[in-house]
Amino acid sequence: MNGKGGVSVDLKRLKVAIVHEWLVDYSGSERLVEQMLEVFPQAGLYALVEFLPDDLRWFIRNKKVTTSLIQKLPGARTRYRSYLPLMPLAVEQFDMSDYDLVLSNNHAVAKGVITGPDQLHICMCCSPIRYAWDLTHQYLEESGLSRGLKSWLVRYMLHRVRMWDYRTANGVDEFIAISEYIARRIKKVYGRKATVIYPPVKVDDFMLKAEKDDFYLTVSRLVPYKKIAMIAEAFVKMPNRRLVIIGDGPLYNSIKKKISTNITMLGFQPLEVMKDYMQRARAFIFAAREDFGIVPVEAQACGTPVIAYSKGGSLETVVDNQTGLFFEEQTSDALIRAIERFENLRHKFDPHKIRSHAERFSVERFQKEFRIFVQRAVDIHFQNKSPFEPHRLLLKGKPETVSEVEEHQSE
Repeated sequence: MNGKGGVSVDLKRLKVAIVHEWLVDYSGSERLVEQMLEVFPQAGLYALVEFLPDDLRWFIRNKKVTTSLIQKLPGARTRYRSYLPLMPLAVEQFDMSDYDLVLSNNHAVAKGVITGPDQLHICMCCSPIRYAWDLTHQYLEESGLSRGLKSWLVRYMLHRVRMWDYRTANGVDEFIAISEYIARRIKKVYGRKATVIYPPVKVDDFMLKAEKDDFYLTVSRLVPYKKIAMIAEAFVKMPNRRLVIIGDGPLYNSIKKKISTNITMLGFQPLEVMKDYMQRARAFIFAAREDFGIVPVEAQACGTPVIAYSKGGSLETVVDNQTGLFFEEQTSDALIRAIERFENLRHKFDPHKIRSHAERFSVERFQKEFRIFVQRAVDIHFQNKSPFEPHRLLLKGKPETVSEVEEHQSE
């Protein structure tokens, strides 16, 4: 994007709002909020619900969060997702009228905030609502809602959500996708083009270790789509291979009942423990079809190769035969074949090259690309305003290249 008129808007003087769906923990999408606040520390913060413990409020800079009506509904602290039918209405009640720039961080309904023609709305899209679009039938099956009256009620609700979700895409001026995979999903669902900016990964928090032990590792919340049960099944069939599973979730007990003695389930572990295992693992196994997948990048930052399912964001974070290997089906037999292939090739994987690849996804890279993208979008949008409102913005410089944009931002 190249601005017209040769005038650059000072981002520091913009009134900015960041809209997120729910703030209850610190995971992938919350890392995006954290870095958005690094770029726009002046931003107001909005979320449907906010139940962060005191020791996690650091990543939102201890900001006051404006929440929705769902915050005070019964059971919202633990069952906020069950209020999905109310979320479109709730997010529309946020008053954005006082802001120049609205940044929605969307994987459900955040992009549905209402903005006017003189405001710029940029959506950082982790995904269109997965369980309302292409993953609907998988969601219904895994939730035990594939048949019966309740199933049809949920199907009708998701049908209404799809109509709302498609309509509200028109209120977004620019889409950012977290991967090429999500960019294709945005094009398919909304008919819109998206610019890809990969999420920030704190690769500097993960140290390279070249010497590896003789176990495989997977780290995940134990929910159906992560396919941890399938990974465990594969290792039950390979009693001579060791597997360590780190993570907790609703499937913990059912998986534990079926494992053999070569599989160790550690449950939830502190970050330092997880890092230690990740550094020492022979390979990291990732069987989910993810939108991006931060954990495999963290494993590569440790110099650990990744054996990944060949769909979704893994195709963009793992380089076949260089930083890891792929398997084509989410079955135990396909994974076993990949592990056998890895055992024959594992001495060819260079931990230093694997680490170097992971550094492409650093926090600093994200901040740079995000800031440049927003600067260009802001310049185009506000220069096309008629009339332009300089009393609300501090104008400066005439950047014409990416490097010049960065120079002006560092002044």
